[in-house]
Amino acid sequence: MSLSYEERAKSIGITIPKAATPAGSYVPAVQTGQLIFVAGQGSMRQDGPAFKGKVGQDLTVNDGYEAAKLAALNCLAAAKSVLGTLDRVDRVVKVNGYVNSAPGFTHQAKVMNGASDVLVKIFGEIGRHARTSVDVSDLPLNIAVEVEVVLACTS
Repeated sequence: MSLSYEERAKSIGITIPKAATPAGSYVPAVQTGQLIFVAGQGSMRQDGPAFKGKVGQDLTVNDGYEAAKLAALNCLAAAKSVLGTLDRVDRVVKVNGYVNSAPGFTHQAKVMNGASDVLVKIFGEIGRHARTSVDVSDLPLNIAVEVEVVLACTS
């Protein structure tokens, strides 16, 4: 018997956090048909922002990478809150990443590899996805990274 995605994550030292309560008038994720659209999730822990500031000024590329990884895990938590289990995920379809960037910083793709790499570690080949990485001048609570994902899943 193979490991569930959550068991696989745990076996390699990755913990899927508890889903965060939305900070506004929206839901963390919405399923329509076989697609799950996850609202943007930040580089947050239960007690608040884990990585604050601009990447390339206050934070290194490696800090940004870790922030993107955490934000992606928060996306999985939001998806799980709708799906009940990550074992219903058939494919990671699309990842959008927003990096709170210092002026002139151009390594958003390297930062967003944190999100992409953790998704592939957990889901294997079905974790490979299309992706957009962009810089933004500011993010809520001065977080370093926000990630949103689209997942295909079983009904």
